[in-house]
Amino acid sequence: MLSFAGPLIVIALIAFWALGLTLAAAFIVRPELGTTIRPSSGETPTDLVTALLVAGNSLSIVGGGDYAPRSSGTRLLFLINSFIGASVLSLVLSYLVQVYSALHERNAFALTVDLMTGETGDAAKMLTRLSQGGDFSDATSTLDNLVRPLAMIKEAHHFYPLLFYFRFNDPRYAVTRFVFILLDLATLIETGLDPKRHRTFICSSPVDALHRCAALLLETLDQHLAAENRATAVTETRPYEERYETAAATLRAAGIEPLLNHRSYADRRGEWEPSLARVGQALGYTVEESDCRQRAARIPTQRRATRHIV
Repeated sequence: MLSFAGPLIVIALIAFWALGLTLAAAFIVRPELGTTIRPSSGETPTDLVTALLVAGNSLSIVGGGDYAPRSSGTRLLFLINSFIGASVLSLVLSYLVQVYSALHERNAFALTVDLMTGETGDAAKMLTRLSQGGDFSDATSTLDNLVRPLAMIKEAHHFYPLLFYFRFNDPRYAVTRFVFILLDLATLIETGLDPKRHRTFICSSPVDALHRCAALLLETLDQHLAAENRATAVTETRPYEERYETAAATLRAAGIEPLLNHRSYADRRGEWEPSLARVGQALGYTVEESDCRQRAARIPTQRRATRHIV
């Protein structure tokens, strides 16, 4: 059902605007039925349904129906209603275009990040693919290309909170997943790479900007949760140090020697994952769908346990 939340809210919003304007105009029109607002021939019903019909026609800039204003005041009312109707229609169309354009950009960015991980969703894999045998000289420009679209996505969620409720069944398009990948990537860069050898890359502006922007997007999403959900702490202790060891093994396999910095990685990750878990819970995503390295590390453990039982 969460997958239908965004489209249903859009439909409800449009219906609320349309019905609200029509009902308000009907209450103004109804007292004038039969006097200054009459059909060209015949009697004039004065019930609410007729008032809604006349109000709906007056909100259209084209007009229509057999009812017409017979005084200067009601003619001015019909003119104002037509301008309001045209303005609301333009605003609704513009709003929908902006929302779905931002949604398209968010999905494209999520897919880009997923492809940069080799479709694994693992930030450690992404880090190895950014290097060329341990050389990160070209990685700075690659990450710099992600900063601007990420900033646009952050501002889109700030201006259009409705985006928060668009959820897709495929977790690769989940905002929690690409935010997790980018925050995990920045954490690995800051805690896992040798600062003597890779100082220029670690201290580069794109790495810092990507980290800060992803954190700001997460903060924006977390602020739109219900107060009771936001106050709920994630009490489960996650094996962050084990996740770092799995990432370190991936880096070693690619020729990158990581630091033995498990504790620092765990502390940094503990600063942002509780917020990410709350947002994921609100959207119906599990932690494993965001943390693909945790899921990959769990499979060998389960296999070893199965062999032990046998």
